[in-house]
Parts: sequence; C-alpha cells; structure tokens
Amino acid sequence: MKKSIRIAWLYPDLMSTYGDRGNVIVLERRSSWRGVRADIVPVTLETPVSVLESCGLIFMGGAQDRQQKLAGEDFLKRKGPVVKKMVESNIPALFVCAAYQFVGRYYKPYQGDTIPGAGIFDLTTEHPGDQAKRLIGNVRAEIVNPHVLAGTVIVGFENHGGRTHLGPKMKPLAKVISGNGNNGDDGWEGVIYKNAIGSYFHGPLLPKNPAIADWLLEKALGTLALLNDTLEQKANESVR
Repeated sequence: MKKSIRIAWLYPDLMSTYGDRGNVIVLERRSSWRGVRADIVPVTLETPVSVLESCGLIFMGGAQDRQQKLAGEDFLKRKGPVVKKMVESNIPALFVCAAYQFVGRYYKPYQGDTIPGAGIFDLTTEHPGDQAKRLIGNVRAEIVNPHVLAGTVIVGFENHGGRTHLGPKMKPLAKVISGNGNNGDDGWEGVIYKNAIGSYFHGPLLPKNPAIADWLLEKALGTLALLNDTLEQKANESVR
C-alpha cells in the first residue's frame, strides 16, 4: 500500500453544497487512520492543470446555478479534458450532483440553451420544466454493480431538478429502494465507469457509506487495513 496520496478537490470555493466537503474529510481521515498521509489539494479556477495531474484521486461536489456557471467554463475548457484523461487512466473519482451532471454529455435546462458537458460519462440530463416536481429527500439504494460492492445498501440526500439518463453502455451504481435517484422513473441511482462514480447523494455521501470511501481509496492506494465502522454503520442505518 502506498504511504501517501494527493486528493484533488475541484472548485471547493464554488461547488460544495449540502455538506459535500465532508467527502474529502472522510477520505483524508480514513487514509490517516491507516498511516497514509492524504494531502487535500484545492483545485480552483486559478490552479494550473499540472497540479490536478499530480493527484491520485478526484472529488467534485454540487453547487447552485450561479456557482455552476462560474466553474463551468473553466472545467469544460481546462480542467475537464484533464479529468477525462485521468478517469480513462483508471484514476478513482467521485462526482456528486452538479458535478455528476457536468461530466455527462450535456445538461438541458427548461429555459435557455443546452449546456455542453465534459463527456467523461455517457449520460445526459434534462430539466422537465418549472411545473415538474423537484426530486428531493432522503434516498436509499442497493448497489447492483459487481465492480463496486454489490449488495451494499447506501443512503443519502438528493435535491435536483434535472433528470439524468444513462447511455446504453453506462452501468448504474445502484437500484433505488426509496427516493428517486437519477430521474425518478427508471429506478437507477448513479453511474460507475472504470474507477469513477457519479451520484446524486448529498448528505454528504461518504460518512454514511464508508465502504464507498474505502473502495475509492483502495483503487488509489492498494489493499487497505480494516477499520471499525460501528458508528458509520449506525449513521447509515438511521436513514434507512
């Protein structure tokens, strides 16, 4: 197992709603508890792409519309192509909510022009209109992808107006038990591609679902020592 890791946190000043910063805290703590130094590397609008390229794990969280627009141009022109190359090279990554939409093919708002995405995942997101209900609330799902802890029940909080649909070659992360997931229609939540995960789960995701945190860390570091996750499991069960 490697003894250190650099974790890229994309746009921490713009994209960190609903406690998403808790995800990088979990990655840092679960590394340090195993004797691994984890350096959290803020990747802002001004950060050179060379800094991003030096990292071994990527996280990008959610944001409100204004913050999304500020980050969007930089991500599509500068950071996104680098992230795509890293994901294709099996660098582990987690994209939550707005970031999940950003890394798809496009986002179509109910008003205005379609917004292109980075094309890292083959998925599309469309907003059905201002009269459609927002998908919001606690959500549970069971991981169905054999590549990522199949059978594990994950929990979180969703709050999104867009409906995401996966392309034919994309594999969902989990099957919804309660809540809405990607679109409130097909029963799927999230996506998994190579070692990258996209999800609508805020809350944040990783404190209540340490198995996913360890899966990401294992892809970056190698085999991990086991930890006592009694408290984390209680947090997970409290939302079920």
